[in-house]
Order: sequence, then structure tokens, then C-alpha cells
Amino acid sequence: MPKMKTKKGAAKRFVARASGSIKRGQAFKRHILTKKTTKAKRHLRGAVTLHEADVKSVRRMMPYA
Repeated sequence: MPKMKTKKGAAKRFVARASGSIKRGQAFKRHILTKKTTKAKRHLRGAVTLHEADVKSVRRMMPYA
């Protein structure tokens, strides 16, 4: 049986935690930051847990995570 390939784009964006949840980075923090408020940028800091609705598709993309 051949090995399953990991989708490398997904592997770069998501990390599986030891608890089984999946961590992702925040969007909208890369550019055009001058018009965003300081509060908005502050709330975009750090990583967050992936939404339950998306977990199944991400797990399929990362079979060994």
C-alpha cells in the first residue's frame, strides 16, 4: 500500500496539538495595517484553534498529524 501524501500547503498553515485540536494562524495581519485600529491588530496576535467545521477537511489533508 503506498504512503498517503500530506498536502504541503496545509502542513505549513496548521499544527496538530497534543490534545488533538488543530492550531492555525490569524488572517488579515499581513499588510494594509495602517487603516486597522491598534485594538484590531492586537486581537489578531497569536494563534487560535481551528473551527470544528473545518477540522475534518484539514485532518484529511494531513493524514500523519
